[in-house]
Amino acid sequence: MEFQIIKADMKQDEDKHYLGHVTFTLEGHKSQYEITLFSKRGKEWDYSLNFAGESGVEEEFLKADELLEEDDDLFDALVDAALDSMKS
Repeated sequence: MEFQIIKADMKQDEDKHYLGHVTFTLEGHKSQYEITLFSKRGKEWDYSLNFAGESGVEEEFLKADELLEEDDDLFDALVDAALDSMKS
């Protein structure tokens, strides 16, 4: 599925844990989403998905969450975008 990254950021806290956010859109979805990423070492990632801004269509949100679970390329691209923001 096509997606577009709007903005991304990542930082490390005092314990060197990673915390990042990526705002993105999915093809055919009306809303923007924000994924919050967390990892203790930068290898295994926990995430939380939310609407970016106003709430949207619940069915689209559930589909987006399902995509993140099943589409490793999409998830990895979002993680990479957040990690890349640390380099600038």
